[in-house]
Formats: sequence, structure tokens, C-alpha cells
Amino acid sequence: MSQSQIDLLAILDVEPIEMNLFRGKTPKTGSQRVFGGQVIGQAMVAACRTVEGRLPHSLHCNFTLAGDPEVSIIYRVERLRDGKSYSTRRVTAIQHGNAISSIMVSLHAEEEGAFDHQDKMPDVQPPRRLATEEGLNRTIFPEKPEFIRHYYAIELSPVETGRYTGQKIEDGRFHVWIKIATKLPHDQALHLCALAYASDFSLLDVALARYGCTLFDSCMVTASLDHAMWFHRPFRADEWLLYAQDSPSAHGGRGLTRGLIFKSDGTLVASVAQEGSVRERR
Repeated sequence: MSQSQIDLLAILDVEPIEMNLFRGKTPKTGSQRVFGGQVIGQAMVAACRTVEGRLPHSLHCNFTLAGDPEVSIIYRVERLRDGKSYSTRRVTAIQHGNAISSIMVSLHAEEEGAFDHQDKMPDVQPPRRLATEEGLNRTIFPEKPEFIRHYYAIELSPVETGRYTGQKIEDGRFHVWIKIATKLPHDQALHLCALAYASDFSLLDVALARYGCTLFDSCMVTASLDHAMWFHRPFRADEWLLYAQDSPSAHGGRGLTRGLIFKSDGTLVASVAQEGSVRERR
């Protein structure tokens, strides 16, 4: 295992190569395919760099081909609309001349609204108490947090720790505290892109929670098919956020998963939905 953590800021800092064209690099992690969250995060950064004074409020991504980690990814941004309040960008991720992903990003100028409500955050234990009381990093989730921190720059602290010792969760609801392991600058657009990057890591895993197995099981073959995300309120991606997840349906080799992301003070900052391929290895 590498002794140095990947540089997430460098990964998200896509290189402009021509108007509306950007190049993204993939870290050397030994993976056979590019992490989907990397494609989402880099595409969002590319979209943000074609807009002034507006932040992403939603993204809708379809994954069409597995990314090759040995080759840079080219992001082509199409400026579909710049209205009075909203801008729309379509970003196509390209490798070997083929589209590996297509992402629609909608950006919104900040404004005051007459309506303001949100769901209440689930009542769960805080992340530091979990890590201390359960000895999570060494006993319940051996080597996984260190691996995730080094190769993804994401910190994870699951609430239902028995989930990783074979315990089945009957209602399929799972909660995990997440944050970016790298300290980020004071740039709200960057925090949005970083959370989009991290949101793809654990969400599909909840489709297996009812069965007592995980994405780490060698008998499972899983892949994200699409990913949608909505941003509601400001936050810092390098501070602990509660990712409350569930999976309302799995059928025919596909699983649907959803997530609400809260700040530690209970503020709802984002909502996520994803469908993925979920199969047993034959």
C-alpha cells in the first residue's frame, strides 16, 4: 500500500487545453477502472470553469463505459443555456475517442426564497465517538478506512458497524459519516465538486445491506449506471457529514439507492440517487 495519500486537489484541478475542453488525470491506485466519483467531480469542475457567479445545484450523470485508469480523460463542455438565474452545461467525458460518461450540470445564481423546509436528520451517534468506542479502524472495518483514505482521500465512519461483520439490516437503511480527508480551501464550488466525488463511493453498497453482504465481498460484481445529485445549502466537504442511505428496490440485476446528506448540526445539504448493476459473480 502507498504511504502517501492521493492529492485530491490535483485530481479535481482539471487542465484547460482549449476553449470548453479540459483534461483530467487519474491517480495511480492499481484499480482496473476509473472511480465514478472522479469522473463526476472532474466534470463538475470543468462545468464550473465555464460559468461566472453561479454554483451547481444539480447534476445528472450516466456512465456508459468503464474508464481506463492509464489514460487521461478529456472533458468536452457544451454551453447549452445561460439564463437570468440558471445556466446549463453538458459535459462529455471521453477516452480513446469514445464517450465514457455524460453529465448534465445545472448552475444557479444565489437568491432568496419564500419557502424553506427540510427533513430532520436521523438521530445517530457522532463519528468520533464511534471510532473511539468501537475501535472501528482496526476491528470492525480492518484496513478499509486506511485504504479508502490513501486511495480515495475519503474518511468513512459507519454508524451500523455490524454491517461489515455480516449483519443484515432488515429495513435496508444505513448511515455513514463521511468527509474529504484533505483540507480544502474556502471555495464553495470546490466543496460541491468534492462532495459529488465522495458521494459515489458508498451509496451502491446499501443495496446489499438487507442481505448481509457488501461491495467488498469477492462474490459480488457491482457498477454504477447513473448518478443524480441535488445541492441544497452551503457546507464544507472536509467536515463530517452524515450520509443517510436506503435502497427502496432491487430487481433484475439492478439496485436503486438514495441518500440524504446532513451537516453535523442537522442541516440538510444534499440529496443523491443512484442506480447500479448488482450481480453475484458466476
